[in-house]
Amino acid sequence: MSIPSIIKLLLFCALANAISLSELVRQAPLTLNRPIPGGSPLLQCDLEEPQSLEITSVSLDPNPPQRGENLTIAASGILKTVVEEGAYVDVEVRLGYIKLLSQTYDLCEQLEENDVSGLRCPLPADEYDLLKSVEIPNEVPPGRYSFFARAYNADDTQITCLTGEIVFPGY
Repeated sequence: MSIPSIIKLLLFCALANAISLSELVRQAPLTLNRPIPGGSPLLQCDLEEPQSLEITSVSLDPNPPQRGENLTIAASGILKTVVEEGAYVDVEVRLGYIKLLSQTYDLCEQLEENDVSGLRCPLPADEYDLLKSVEIPNEVPPGRYSFFARAYNADDTQITCLTGEIVFPGY
C-alpha cells in the first residue's frame, strides 16, 4: 500500500469515526445544568427532566467553604408534589477522578437524622426556607471535590438533581 493510500485510509477511518461520534452525540441524552441563584457552587441539573422541586436560591457562609469552620447553608424552594416515605437520594462524590462515595440514602430518614429545619415526611407541596449548619473537618484533604445528587420520590419521579464543585486549597 502506497503512502497516499494509507493517508486516504486514515482519512476515511477518521471521517467514519467522526460521523459515528457525531451520531452518538446527537443521540446521547444531554444533561442541562443551570446555576442556582445565591452565589453557591451548586447547579440544578437534568433540566430536561420534569422535577417537582424548583430551587429558588442557595447561599453558603463562608463561600467557598473552609476546612475547620462551620458552613451555614440557606436554601429556598418550591415543592410542587408531596414527598412520601420511601423517597431516596443517589449521591456521588469524587476527589478529582477518584470516586469517594456512591450511595443511595433514604431521604426522609436523612431529613430526620440531620434535623433539617424540623422537616418530616410526608412533606406537603409548599414553599420552603431551610437553614442548616455543618462542621467542615480540618482534616479534609486539599483538592477539587465534585458532587452529584439526584432525589426521587417513592414512585421514582425525580424531585431534583444537584451538582457542583468545591475546591479546598493546599494547607
